[in-house]
Amino acid sequence: MNKKSALLVAPVLALAAMSFSGGAAMAADTGTTSFEANLGAVNGSNATGSVWINLTGDQATVTENVSGLAATFDGKAYPHVQHIHIEGAGTCPAPSADTSGDGVISTTEGGPAYGKIGTTLSTSGDTSDKAALDLAVGGMGASYKYERTFTMNAATVASLKAGKAVVVVHGLDPATLPAAAQKEKSELAPTLPLAATSPALCGTLLESQMAAMPGGAPGTGVTTAVAATNASTSPGVAWFVGGGAIVLAAGGALALGRKKTVAAHKSTVSQ
Repeated sequence: MNKKSALLVAPVLALAAMSFSGGAAMAADTGTTSFEANLGAVNGSNATGSVWINLTGDQATVTENVSGLAATFDGKAYPHVQHIHIEGAGTCPAPSADTSGDGVISTTEGGPAYGKIGTTLSTSGDTSDKAALDLAVGGMGASYKYERTFTMNAATVASLKAGKAVVVVHGLDPATLPAAAQKEKSELAPTLPLAATSPALCGTLLESQMAAMPGGAPGTGVTTAVAATNASTSPGVAWFVGGGAIVLAAGGALALGRKKTVAAHKSTVSQ
């Protein structure tokens, strides 16, 4: 090969090498990464749980099992809203987070530890922070299994990869709180008791070394027999926040007017 030909070939080889390495990097980026968290009790809930996430690009498959949560509200299955919190310290709150001294770590008191809401682990529909307090799509009852695949927003994906994403399940049994706290109202929705929105379970999601999700392929929403039974009884009560009072209305689906409360949540946690 003459010198002129060699000079022409060299850039082609270099470009090919770059393309090959770029292709390898792209293949790695589109692979599946798994994350898991053991959920520990907060505020003396005595509940337990675990969460597993398989992430491929922006497609997240979430499997969660919880037990020991508050079981009922007004004779119906207790609705537990749950989220992946981001942009905090990436940890669960310590007892010292109870700055008010009432014996309960409220959602906003726990904010510096776990951050703001990045994704709502809803059983159907919206998974953004706009669905944060929609009781109709929360986990139902004392024990349930959650399984769903959805598109995860970029901010939550980034927090997952940084080891700063935290799963928080909300909703306590008011009877288990200290006497003074039983009379308090939620800082997020003043028409609700403090117990309704305070954290009950918490765990930081970390990258897992396991190659497959336990329990098989995912479905959508809450699918266990316990959850199905609870869901079938819960439409008898609609829980609305409005007009300065909680309105219990027969025949409606569980829902929560959230325009003001979500804004309050964002504001208080980000402070």
